Amino acid sequence: MSSIEWDERTFSRLAYLGDPRIRENLVTYVLTKANLDEDKYENTVVVENLKTGSRRFVENASMPRLSPDGKKLAFMRSNEEKKTGEIWVADLETLSSKKILTAKNVRSIQWNGDSRRLLVVGFKRRDDEDFVFDDDVPFWFDNMGFLDGERTTFWILDTESEEIIEQFEKPRFSSGLWHGNGVVINVPHREGSKPALFKFWDIYLWKDGEEERLFDGVSFEAIDSDGRAILLRGKRKKRFMSEHDWLYLWDGELKPVYEGPLNTGQAKLDGGRVYFTLANAGRVNLHLWDGEVKQVTAGDHWVMGFDVHDGKVAALIETATRLRELYIYDGELRQLTDYNGPIFAKLKTFEPRHFKFKSLDLEIDGWYLKPELEEDEKAPVIVFVHGGPKGMYGHYFKYEMQLMASRGYYVVFVNPRGSDGYSEDFALRVLERTGLEDFEDILNGIGEFLKLEPQADRERVGITGISYGGFMTNWALTQSDLFKAGISENGISYWLTSYAFSDIGLWYDVEVIGPNPLENENYRKLSPLFYSENVKAPLLLIHSLEDYRCPLDQSLMFYNVLKDLGKEAYIAIFKRGPHGHSIRGKPKHRSKRYRLFVEFFERKLRKYEEGFDVEKVLK
Repeated sequence: MSSIEWDERTFSRLAYLGDPRIRENLVTYVLTKANLDEDKYENTVVVENLKTGSRRFVENASMPRLSPDGKKLAFMRSNEEKKTGEIWVADLETLSSKKILTAKNVRSIQWNGDSRRLLVVGFKRRDDEDFVFDDDVPFWFDNMGFLDGERTTFWILDTESEEIIEQFEKPRFSSGLWHGNGVVINVPHREGSKPALFKFWDIYLWKDGEEERLFDGVSFEAIDSDGRAILLRGKRKKRFMSEHDWLYLWDGELKPVYEGPLNTGQAKLDGGRVYFTLANAGRVNLHLWDGEVKQVTAGDHWVMGFDVHDGKVAALIETATRLRELYIYDGELRQLTDYNGPIFAKLKTFEPRHFKFKSLDLEIDGWYLKPELEEDEKAPVIVFVHGGPKGMYGHYFKYEMQLMASRGYYVVFVNPRGSDGYSEDFALRVLERTGLEDFEDILNGIGEFLKLEPQADRERVGITGISYGGFMTNWALTQSDLFKAGISENGISYWLTSYAFSDIGLWYDVEVIGPNPLENENYRKLSPLFYSENVKAPLLLIHSLEDYRCPLDQSLMFYNVLKDLGKEAYIAIFKRGPHGHSIRGKPKHRSKRYRLFVEFFERKLRKYEEGFDVEKVLK
């Protein structure tokens, strides 16, 4: 059997599934492929009949929504030329379709129970061609650009007459969903002229042009409704955004569904029962509440998204060695799709090996990938640090990890304190101490790994990460001589400018680093920039220009200071792409990024080359 090699282009051979929806015997999802030649992603809505096994396709489409009666499909189609989104409705027998709305910015679509009306939520901005203006914060937002006086817009469409029968606006970042014939609306809570910082929400019921306030200043949001009860995710009152989210039902009275100890993810209401995911020590599984909590799926995998109708679940499930595929659960779990099976049959993958270790006062989970090695061969090591800090590593597919293991590197990753998937106390321990005990957890994990694998070369250890992982890479190279090379992506080097410049700095940095940023010594003490003199290893900084979460100043400042000190530092700035450019960047962008990633570690940990000639690398 011929094999396929891992390289910077392999990702474009894979299929990516998203946004599953189920109704009776019909299931829909979005199938995405990366087209490297045309440098774009191609989205197709797939409609599968579980009874007949038939599969039909709607090209250039996303956001599929099946009507409650199972006869219609609403979806969105992008008009690249006009830079607009178009809402279409198709007859499911023939898939003949008609366009019912053109809007510049669409965020969600939902059918009413009558299978005739659609609730479309989007937004409007000033859109002056010469300048942007705002009197609110944040001024910009990642993956959304300049907010420019943004207002959330709600349209209620009659799909038969193709008319907008209701339209109203709410403040930015509001959201809504049908509740019977009314609309439940989440609005960021404000106290006077202070900015809304996403910790508290006001919840309204809008019906026939009139509003009723259901909740004031709570820490949960309405996420689903069956017309009788509303499903709420969050907490009654949060002290920190980093606290776990729990689940409640409201039908005139607030009733707890799940109140810890773990953090809930996606949740759906179905016939009075609640289906939801829980992050647990590197795994994400599906659970059911029907008066008590029961686990539906169990395994070393991540449920990446799901939908449910009459107890039948359509779920996307991913493992560390296989990209997500669609599964159906109706009492037992069975795999429905296998888009990537033929590719993975010819592609060597590496299963994570789990280990636990004691770090200071906690027990920590770690994993590593072991490459194929000759007897007594020593191999370099790359340590990955996840984003967050409330991210989580574990049993999901990480392209760069498989790529580097295929090149003969050990890959090590741990869940330090602050990670998701554990108790709330575990998650909160990093607050105002970012880079201290959590960094010790990472170092202790590397130490334990080196005891387990004598073929791992402790003299050739590299480190990398994105966002919080980028911060930790910057921090690691200023705090330890263990690391011989680093790649920091979209990370933090100076917390004060992050607080003042980031789209979420006013609440995130104040929580993670501490209050009173202009006076708090943590903003200097925990910033890698002020330890630049300590850096001995070569560092490649990768950043995307349109990252408003950890803006470009963070990498550019660090780079300039390191160069001024005579350190070996390089910077690659991608001209487009948000904070998550590693997976959201255009296909050619991603391919070049993977190339830079591989070649930097190859030259610094294996070939010991001086410099980093980017023209030679990309050639």
